[in-house]
Amino acid sequence: MSVRTVHVQKESIYFVTFTCYQWLPLIDKTKLYDFIYRWFDRISQQGISVLGYVIMPNHIHLLLYYPDLPKSLNYYIGEGKRFMAYELIKRLKNSPDNNYLRLLESGVSLKQSGTGQIHRVFINSFDAKECFSKAMTEQKLNYIHENPVSGKWKLVDDYVSYDHSSAGFYELGETTNYPVKHYNYYY
Repeated sequence: MSVRTVHVQKESIYFVTFTCYQWLPLIDKTKLYDFIYRWFDRISQQGISVLGYVIMPNHIHLLLYYPDLPKSLNYYIGEGKRFMAYELIKRLKNSPDNNYLRLLESGVSLKQSGTGQIHRVFINSFDAKECFSKAMTEQKLNYIHENPVSGKWKLVDDYVSYDHSSAGFYELGETTNYPVKHYNYYY
């Protein structure tokens, strides 16, 4: 059973991560990047600033500024994951390969199926750590940006050139697929 923490600290920067079920490369398989950028637009319209990001084949890391809003950060992340899941399933259904759909169906527990859930797309919970200092924010941002070339990932030779990351903005001053707000704005 996962432990759920409600993140309610207002006017804070958070390092957020959420992951596809069984670490499956569902984001890449469905080319969900465009939909994720639209979700960034949606939360930005609500007042949440995207300060940094990397969208990996099977998980997302974000650096978000969470202002004083009536709903918790959990609400906005949960809503985003839910709509991403709907879109991801729709794209998988339009794909000739149904192996992923069968895997996602098998991930639904009896209790969850009783609530009408058909597919397990993301791991239930998400991680969110409040960044208490500029140094911590910078450390998390470096981690985010280096993710495409660290560990098992060798998605590009140079992390700055990874398309689905804010690294180009911070390292080269170039707007990437999504225009982020510089974290210095909040310090």
